[in-house]
Amino acid sequence: MRLALLGPPGSGKGTQSAGLRDKYAIPHISSGDLLRDAVGRGTELGSRAKEYMDSGQLVPDELVLDMMQERFEQPDCAKGFLLDGFPRTVAQAEALAHLLARRDWPLDHVIALVVDRDEIVVRLSGRRSCPGCGRLYHVRFDPPKSDVNCDDCGGALIVRDDDREDTVRERLSVYEKQTAPLLDFYRERGLLRTVDGIGPRNEISARIAAAVEGA
Repeated sequence: MRLALLGPPGSGKGTQSAGLRDKYAIPHISSGDLLRDAVGRGTELGSRAKEYMDSGQLVPDELVLDMMQERFEQPDCAKGFLLDGFPRTVAQAEALAHLLARRDWPLDHVIALVVDRDEIVVRLSGRRSCPGCGRLYHVRFDPPKSDVNCDDCGGALIVRDDDREDTVRERLSVYEKQTAPLLDFYRERGLLRTVDGIGPRNEISARIAAAVEGA
């Protein structure tokens, strides 16, 4: 099973990725994790990527694809994989398709988690963190006993900059602009499976399984 999972920030991709990895016994391949791992190990590709990252630039698609190709060469990918965080654009999708075609490994399904904007704003802007001990809370899903202090260490809770409502809405706007053409790309190829991403985790997992196995 070769899958790609798409979804905006806060849509639950991390949770569902873990479930799909275990259900289908396939490796979870995150482009962000590949970059961090390559940089941490000091590989040739990692060193090249680090130059861009240190200067605040995006890592070029060609370099990310080289890392993907390197990852696909590992034995655990022979029976499938789950891509998370890549592709993000049509150009990346086209390049990925060429890379996979050389191995005769077409994607089987592209899963898009659909969560409305207001729900995502609630999910992300409701997060609170404790700088002291690192514990995370959510004002709706996992609230602290006190509105302003950590249950564990008593430290003052903060809203991280990227969780502020205006920042969240801007991130969503960027995502929507970037990925709308990508969804059309996969829809035209009959690969797109849209799944409602609102509800209990197990229900969303069941919807994904139905979309994938019933296609």
